[in-house]
Amino acid sequence: MRRAYKFLLRPTCRQEIVLMACLEDHRQLYNGALEHRRTAYRKAGVSVRYGDQSAELKQIRADDAGGQGRWSFSSQQATLRRLDRAFGVFFARVKAGRGRGYPRFKGRGWFDTVTWPKDGDGCRWNSQPEHPSATFVRLRGIGHVRVHQHQTVKGRVKTVSVKREGARWFVIVSCDDVPADTLRATGAAVGVDLGVAWLVTTSEGEHVANARHQEASASRLADAQRALARKERGSRRRRRVVAQVAALHAKVRRQRLDGAHKAALALVRGYDVIVHEDLRIANMTRSASGTIDTPGRNVAAKSGLNRSILDAGWGVFLTVLAYKAESAGRKLIAVNPANTSRTCAPCGHIAAENRVSQAVFTCTACGHAAHADVNAAVNILRAGLALRDAAGAA
Repeated sequence: MRRAYKFLLRPTCRQEIVLMACLEDHRQLYNGALEHRRTAYRKAGVSVRYGDQSAELKQIRADDAGGQGRWSFSSQQATLRRLDRAFGVFFARVKAGRGRGYPRFKGRGWFDTVTWPKDGDGCRWNSQPEHPSATFVRLRGIGHVRVHQHQTVKGRVKTVSVKREGARWFVIVSCDDVPADTLRATGAAVGVDLGVAWLVTTSEGEHVANARHQEASASRLADAQRALARKERGSRRRRRVVAQVAALHAKVRRQRLDGAHKAALALVRGYDVIVHEDLRIANMTRSASGTIDTPGRNVAAKSGLNRSILDAGWGVFLTVLAYKAESAGRKLIAVNPANTSRTCAPCGHIAAENRVSQAVFTCTACGHAAHADVNAAVNILRAGLALRDAAGAA
């Protein structure tokens, strides 16, 4: 299996300056390649491909030996591939009838990652293995940068990426052939219902609280955003406040990820089969504002619900749960969420009136009463086991 490890970098002041220069040169390469494609198609109707632009890299590096020529050729090819993938996604959206998402030029705050696609080609993970207590990654043009390695890297290192997040730098190591850390079988299965009041509710009646990290930091974020609005663009004070806003958002992101890891790990350790809803989160959090001709209804309420869903971090949780289940040898099943919250678990009666409130479920046919999320989790588990049995019979 493949796995990515993320570690904090500890660059020196000089190395941080060079890292910024590396990021800036790759950003300019990306923007230049995008302008090349746009101009060629607009002026001559010619579609420029990745292979064409990659072939021109040699001349670009020779003409700018002190700039683009400083960095790894393969990392620059990875940047061109990144642009090529952006165009591929755009054309796929056009083909599907959703013609938005044309690749944009990257501003200084919108390009934060450089990738070396092969360990040993312009980069080297653990470049000083003889060092007794520290880990280093060697990057061409930058040198040996110290890494705060907090866990063991397993498998074969495939790619190395450097990412800037606010004032911090991280290295992301992607590895192939990572051995699975299979856990002992428990013989148990569980259904999982995701919600806003509770992040996770299981079919056995257990609840995992929704910490609402974004809501807890809302007042500080609002103060920082107001201070940002008062600062002059391009000023040193504005850059300082931008860093404060970024640090607050990064803290919320880390808190949400930490909660997702803990909740997912508890499920993976306790159950062999985990069933969850196949949620389309992007569709669920789509704006209800509508258009000028056909304005939406209950826009404020829908906006509040969208914020609550995104603050809960369902997508983060499901992503973490998926790779933890794969690593542990557990089976993860996604089921259609339709009517799981309206169906009575004992009798199967389906009605919107069964859901009395956010937390109360009372069947209008048989009178069964239960916590609404627990009832939904039982239905989710039953649907998942039916899918598993049907797949086994086939």
